[in-house]
Amino acid sequence: MKNVAILGATEKEGRYAKKAQNLLMVHDYNVLPISVRFDKVLGISTYKSVAEISEPIDTLTIYVNPRVLAEQIDEITAMKIRRVIFNPGTESPELEEKLKASGKEIVHGCTIVMLNTGQF
Repeated sequence: MKNVAILGATEKEGRYAKKAQNLLMVHDYNVLPISVRFDKVLGISTYKSVAEISEPIDTLTIYVNPRVLAEQIDEITAMKIRRVIFNPGTESPELEEKLKASGKEIVHGCTIVMLNTGQF
């Protein structure tokens, strides 16, 4: 089972991060939600930062705006991770440059669409 971390996980109804987590769970991924606001999301305990995750991550899907993301660039770059998905509105040229330099795969897309179309 692949580990998928969700940066910006939330319990707020109607948010894409919550919809993505639900869909990832339906597709049997091991979801690692990262949230500073919630202790649990959809019944799964959250991490407060990406630095708290010690296990390898196949995919990090991002649901925070670039200002929030800027504070975590070094932590994200240091992670054991294969791929990062920048969902619409989360683009960060600075993070992308560092990820490319470290050989990580970068995807600009929507996690929900990717899951629903078999492209995840």
